Amino acid sequence: MGGRLDGKVAIVTGAGSIGTGMGIGRATALLFSRHGARVLLVDLNIDSAAETENMIKAEGGECSVFKADVSLADDCRRLVDACVQTYGRVDILDNNVALGGHGGPVETAEEDWDRIMNVNLKSMFLTSKYVLPYLEKQGSGVIINISSMNALRTAPYPTLAYSVSKAGVIALTREIAIQYAAKGIRANAILPGLMKTPRVAHYYRDAHDGDIEKMWRRRDAMSPTGKQGDAWDIASAALYLASDESKYVNGTTLLVDGGLTQTTKQW
Repeated sequence: MGGRLDGKVAIVTGAGSIGTGMGIGRATALLFSRHGARVLLVDLNIDSAAETENMIKAEGGECSVFKADVSLADDCRRLVDACVQTYGRVDILDNNVALGGHGGPVETAEEDWDRIMNVNLKSMFLTSKYVLPYLEKQGSGVIINISSMNALRTAPYPTLAYSVSKAGVIALTREIAIQYAAKGIRANAILPGLMKTPRVAHYYRDAHDGDIEKMWRRRDAMSPTGKQGDAWDIASAALYLASDESKYVNGTTLLVDGGLTQTTKQW
């Protein structure tokens, strides 16, 4: 099933993984490569991005790594320029970087609010800001932003800054999609539900007295399907949105949550 992204060049932010295992950015980069894309792997943790690079090159794919803090404008400008200088173009921007955060308006420190907003939302504004002129010049391109089902419904515990940032991602995506639709550019958001990924294990490592397996079982039970999703579920959705198969899909929010958002179940 190769070839769905033949000739395409993709930027994948958050292309490493927190801890060992398969994070969403890493899975997306691998899947894009398997389908013919050349990929710029962007991550603040350059060693983790290099691990993804080794995986792709072991499969015969073409990629390179770029260290960047995507909450900084200059880093975002430089990573887009580097992609064009290395590969001659850019066709796909896939934004994966995010920070978690607990607490309501009283408990959330101002500096935590700012950091979460900068990483989760401002970063997608900045990467889009610098990639859009190239896409417009080409007359084609795709932007994929990872939001969350937290943008649509509350969690069993307060996640104010995280949820607000992810809701902002939906609005950002919609505004880009409509402004640039007539210029051959599409923008869509993916909303993951409960995912079994290294990032979740990292942020919830102290839950359930440190019993990660107990946490996984509880999260599995929350889903209507009886199990969580994984990084490949989101990567597969991103592949569809990046490919020409979705050429008439623009400005949408694609839920990948096993149906949880459509239930009244307290998750």
